[in-house]
Amino acid sequence: MQIIDGKSIAEQIKQEIAAEVAARISRGEKRPHLAAILVGHDGGSETYVANKVKACEVCGFTSTLIRYESDVTEQELLQRIDELNRNDDVDGFIVQLPLPKHINEQHIIEAIDFRKDVDGFHPINVGRMSIGLPCFVSATPNGIMELLKRYNIETSGKKCVVLGRSNIVGKPMATLMMQKQIPGDATVTVCHSHSKNLVEECRNADIIIAAMGQPNFVKADMVKEGAVVIDVGTTRVPDATRKSGFKLTGDVKFDEVAPKCSFITPVPGGVGPMTICSLMMNTLKAASHIF
Repeated sequence: MQIIDGKSIAEQIKQEIAAEVAARISRGEKRPHLAAILVGHDGGSETYVANKVKACEVCGFTSTLIRYESDVTEQELLQRIDELNRNDDVDGFIVQLPLPKHINEQHIIEAIDFRKDVDGFHPINVGRMSIGLPCFVSATPNGIMELLKRYNIETSGKKCVVLGRSNIVGKPMATLMMQKQIPGDATVTVCHSHSKNLVEECRNADIIIAAMGQPNFVKADMVKEGAVVIDVGTTRVPDATRKSGFKLTGDVKFDEVAPKCSFITPVPGGVGPMTICSLMMNTLKAASHIF
C-alpha cells in the first residue's frame, strides 16, 4: 500500500510553475495575474482564499483580492465581473463559492469570460472538456488527474467507480476518466444516493473516487484487494481532543480501507492540496492564452 502524498506533489508543481514564471519574466513577458472575489466572512472561504493568495506568492503570480460584504447585490457583483472580463492585466479570476442566498450562483458563473474562468465552472469550459477540447478543468478533478499521472497509476481499461454526481467533482471526474487519454481510458460507473447495488459496484472497482461528502462512507468490505482509492471528502467532524474542536474526515474509513489498497489518498494531505495547485496551473494556462 502506498499513500499518495498530495501535499508533496502540490509543492513540487508550484515550484515548477515558479520556474516557468521566472522564465516568462526573463523573456519580457507579463507576470500571470489571478484575482479572487470574496463575499462575506465564511470561515472556510476565508481560509481557502488566504491559501490561494499564499500559493500565488510561491508561484510568482500577481494576486488581487476583492472583498464584498454579504449584502452586496447581484448586480454589483455582475458589474465587477464585467470589469475583470475587460481588464487585460487580469489573466484569470474566481468568485469564491458559496455565495449568499439572494445571489444566483449560476448567473455569476455564466457572466465570467470562459477564457478567464480558471475555476472551470463555466458551461463552455464544461462542454469543451466533455468533447476533449482545450479548456479549464475544475480544480479538484484536475488535481486528481495530476496525482494519477505523477504516481503512474494505470487507468486504461480499468473499472472506475465515481461516488457522487456533483457538477464540481463527480460529473467532470467521470468525464475525464472515460476520455481517450492517459490518465483516463477507463470504464466508468457513477453511483449516487439513489444507486442500487452501490456496494457491489465498489467491490468490483479497480479505482474508487469517493466524492459524496459522507464521512467514513467507504468501508473495508466495499473495497477489493489492490484497489486504488481517491478520497475527495472533507467534512468537519466534532473532536473535543483538538484545539479547533473538529477534525477533517474523508469519505473513506482510512484505517480499515488502506491495508487493502495499492494506492490511497489520506485526508487531509491528499486531494486537498492539489485543488489550489490546480488553480495555479489553470492561471498559468490562462496567461499563456491556450484558447
